Amino acid sequence: MKKLEGKVAVVTGASKGIGASIAKHLAAEGAAVVVNYSSSKEGADRVVAEIAAKGGKAVAIGGNFAKKAEIDRLFAEVKKTFGKLDILVNNAGIYEFSPVETITEEHFRKQFDLNVLGLLFATQEAVKLIGPDGGSIINISSVVSTARFPGASVYAATKGAVDAVTRTLATELGARKIRVNSINPGMVETEGTATMGITHGESEMRKTVEAQTPLGRIGQPQDIATVAVFLASSDSAWVSGESFFVSGGFR
Repeated sequence: MKKLEGKVAVVTGASKGIGASIAKHLAAEGAAVVVNYSSSKEGADRVVAEIAAKGGKAVAIGGNFAKKAEIDRLFAEVKKTFGKLDILVNNAGIYEFSPVETITEEHFRKQFDLNVLGLLFATQEAVKLIGPDGGSIINISSVVSTARFPGASVYAATKGAVDAVTRTLATELGARKIRVNSINPGMVETEGTATMGITHGESEMRKTVEAQTPLGRIGQPQDIATVAVFLASSDSAWVSGESFFVSGGFR
């Protein structure tokens, strides 16, 4: 029997990159997956099609997780379609780097509204659908929450907040058998990081990170997705309030 047979999962920001890989891995283990997207319906539909082609079950539902009304609407659709929820992966997020001299209110609010407040509102709605048997909430944080990257002060602050929220909610929701953990990826090669030039083969930032990474390479989305499957399944039944640094040993 597959590890997640009969489970329902929501993966936010799942039209590409880490979110898409997590959605596909959860579906491969038997979960029915809600593939959330903000703007790329085409990408989300492609993920759903890939899951269906392998015999899995998935639906694409749009929603900008920086806006509470759209979060509420998505979970209302989840309730209508599936009637319950077992797994929430808070993956939707944004990263913008800026030196302290150029930080603006917009720069700050854009990242905190999605990376932190959106995560809290998503969790707020998710717990309403998680039954008495409990469930798993997985927050995608970052190694940047503790690493020191110049220009990343606001982004690092959001991920430090995610780690703190993870620990607090694990305590708050434990009596309801809801486990809350975070995955803190190192540098991962995705469409977004490639477009920004961060993970291009000749990128100085990539070379620097690889040189400081004990395993000698940056990550791939599936490196994160396999850990998400572990945290979503009963294999991690006694694990809560933890931050898993999946970074090849980079700190």
